[in-house]
Amino acid sequence: MDREEAARDRKQQDGRTSFEKFVEAVHSRVSQAPFFLVCLGIVVIWGASLPLFPDLKQWQVAIHTISSVLSLLLLVLLENSGRRAEEASQEKLNVIAEALADLMESQSVDDHELAHATEKLREAVGLEERH
Repeated sequence: MDREEAARDRKQQDGRTSFEKFVEAVHSRVSQAPFFLVCLGIVVIWGASLPLFPDLKQWQVAIHTISSVLSLLLLVLLENSGRRAEEASQEKLNVIAEALADLMESQSVDDHELAHATEKLREAVGLEERH
């Protein structure tokens, strides 16, 4: 299977839920400059809205509420995205380690130290699942 076929196969069988696709889309938007400009715009509008509030405390509560809600939602979405990225990286490392262990095993027929190192490597693969 060549690289292009593998890429098409991954796109067809990505197995992601609609929530995971949503998280990925939000993550890509939040990490760009326009999102910062939106946040800056909210702060500017909040600053300009001071005359609309009869009480300074209500004015401050407004920005605190908006920022708290946005922060909580973004935290959950970004943590989900980070967790999935970490799991994908770990899976790649496991595949590389398994391939290396297979290569080491094929070369360790006469080398007992290499056979022991291969055994230790195989034990380490999947270690994150046991802890």
